[in-house]
Amino acid sequence: MRSVFRYSLAVVVCGFSFLSVEAQCPPRPDPGTVVQDALSLDSVNGVLNAEFTMKHSVDTGGFNHYCYIYENGKAEVEAPTLRLHQGDDLVLDVKDRIESADDSSEMGGMDMSGLPTCGDTGTPTLSSTNVHFHGLNVSPHCHSDDVLTTLIQPNTKGFQFDIHIPKDEPPGLYWYHPHVHGFTEFQVNGGAAGALIVEGMEKVRPEVAGLTQRVFVIRQQYLVPWVPGPYQLSLNYEVAASPTFPSPIVKMKPNEKQFWRVANATIQDFMPLQLWFNGKPQKMQLIALDGYPLAKPRFEETILVPPAGRAEFIVQGPAQNNEAVFMSLAYSTGPTGNADLEQQLASIQVSSDANETQETVKSPEPASRMSMRSIKFADLSQQKPTALRKLYFSEEFGGTNGPIQFYITVDGQKQEVFKADEKPVITTHVGAVEDWIIENRATETHDFHIHQIHFKLLEVDGKPVADQDLRDTYEIPFWEGPGHPYHSIKGRFDFRDPTIAGTFVFHCHILLHEDLGMMHKILVLPK
Repeated sequence: MRSVFRYSLAVVVCGFSFLSVEAQCPPRPDPGTVVQDALSLDSVNGVLNAEFTMKHSVDTGGFNHYCYIYENGKAEVEAPTLRLHQGDDLVLDVKDRIESADDSSEMGGMDMSGLPTCGDTGTPTLSSTNVHFHGLNVSPHCHSDDVLTTLIQPNTKGFQFDIHIPKDEPPGLYWYHPHVHGFTEFQVNGGAAGALIVEGMEKVRPEVAGLTQRVFVIRQQYLVPWVPGPYQLSLNYEVAASPTFPSPIVKMKPNEKQFWRVANATIQDFMPLQLWFNGKPQKMQLIALDGYPLAKPRFEETILVPPAGRAEFIVQGPAQNNEAVFMSLAYSTGPTGNADLEQQLASIQVSSDANETQETVKSPEPASRMSMRSIKFADLSQQKPTALRKLYFSEEFGGTNGPIQFYITVDGQKQEVFKADEKPVITTHVGAVEDWIIENRATETHDFHIHQIHFKLLEVDGKPVADQDLRDTYEIPFWEGPGHPYHSIKGRFDFRDPTIAGTFVFHCHILLHEDLGMMHKILVLPK
């Protein structure tokens, strides 16, 4: 328990050290009000220019808030939605203005001295930050989606990201969040996360054309991250903790169809999403997962979205005089996992004047229709794998105190936690197409994520899956113990694009596990 205890103690110490700091983050919505989508920032002439400032507050309930602030005229807007098109460039300036009364928060940080740096130098602390563009198939190099060496320190001049969106990037929902190793959980727990959309879904999935679209980011806040006890979910920053708080309200017209784009930006919650009318689950038309359009839409009563996953689906609202709610069901993460509880995320309020201010999905011109064959990874099923690898999640225990260390290991290698100066545990090359089997040998569910690419899901527990979706994040259930097989997935990983050549990471997206070392590097060599 020593590692987890030391980590949790650091949170408590740091949390209390901030209590005297004047609030920097804007007030978040009152409970029980109508849910509003975040401000959208759209690219113009192929470029989206924006400037964010990372700030920090502690609210009256003692919750730490971390916030990406965008200055919209005289107002401060938190975590706007970034909207780009295939082939666009994102130019994002980020400044760190986290103010700490006592930044003794190097506990858990890694000494970066002697290592290549991108941005500022120094040891990462709870006041350091950077940005990961989760799911984008872009370069892992400096000024793009590099989380290994990019560091933005408080009160420096800041840092500029300049990211090119590939012309064949899958249209869909992505998201951005901090990714400083050792402190990712703190800042995401505080709400530092926002949506990023690559436009064009209607060109490949015409089912969404003309529909009102909603962008919902589900976040989570603990008073002390990962320490057992109450936590709050929120929907677009409005607390969803019914019945303690009144439920957020989503307005729809009677029987209206809407296109919902939902990001699970929690630190650890696995979310089986349902829509209930009078207590009965309704069918939802699933359009995309993890920012990748499905080969064929399908109807589901339950859509499981793991931490960091995204789901895009069409819902049809109820007629008048129906009780309608948006739910996240309970999910068992195993005997050593954290409890994921059932929670009402929103109540659906039917009104004939709803959605007057909501965006709609444009209807594409016939000439702009896009074939699924034209987007990245479309031919992955036809590719012959050049290698087969096996990886596994595992944990180390200390007495009866639960896990004290978390590992992800390439089979045949030594179990080790991530180190900033480690050599890549996997080396491959541009042009490779690999099949990976990822196994869970721990008694809690883990959540596999790889940067820079999507992978095609081929098998679950050794059996081929009917829906071979493209994912960047996927859950692997807990091991039930002796006498039971380990659960596993098999995926096809595509390293053919020279854009992603370089060093990046794969890890568990339960953020405590990542911060405590359940992560490693992969190097993709250029041709």
